[in-house]
Amino acid sequence: MKKTLLSLLCLGMLVFSGCKTISSKETNNVNPSKEALMSIQTTYKFIKEAQTYYIATVDKDQPRVRPFGTIHIFENKLYIQTGRSKNVAKQLIANGKVEICAMKDKEWIRVSGVLVDDNRREAKASMLEEYASLKKIGYSEDDPNTMVLYFKPGTVTSTIYSFGKPPVEMKF
Repeated sequence: MKKTLLSLLCLGMLVFSGCKTISSKETNNVNPSKEALMSIQTTYKFIKEAQTYYIATVDKDQPRVRPFGTIHIFENKLYIQTGRSKNVAKQLIANGKVEICAMKDKEWIRVSGVLVDDNRREAKASMLEEYASLKKIGYSEDDPNTMVLYFKPGTVTSTIYSFGKPPVEMKF
C-alpha cells in the first residue's frame, strides 16, 4: 500500500519535477503493474509532444541514428513503426537493443530497451489508425513491408532529464 501511494505521489510530483525515480516491475506481458502503465503513458506523452525522436541502432560495430515520428500504445506496450525493407528494420532484427532520444522545451527523454517485431495485423492496424498519414504513403496492415515493434516489457528504462533538475527514471 505504501509503495503504491509513494508511486502515485512520485507521478504527481513528476509534473512538478520533485521526484527522482519512478520504478516499476512488470509481472507479465498481459497485465503490467499500475506503475508500469504510468511509466509507459508518461514516456508516450513526452515523445508524442516532442513529435520527433532519434533512434540509435547497431549496424555490426557502427552505431546508426535517424529521426522517427511514430510512437503508439497498443495492448499496454509502447510501439514504433518502420518499413521492413529499410536498413533500420534489418538492424533491429539482427539486434533489438535500441535507445531513443527526444527533446521538447528544455527537457529531453532517453529510452533504452529491446524492440520486438510484432507482425500481427491487429498491431499494424492500430498503429495505422493513429498515423493515417502512413496509409497515404503506402503502408497497410496487410502489406508485408509494414513493420511495428514494441518495447519488450521488463527491458525498458526511460529517463527524463532537464537542466537544473534531477532526472526522473522510469522502468517498464
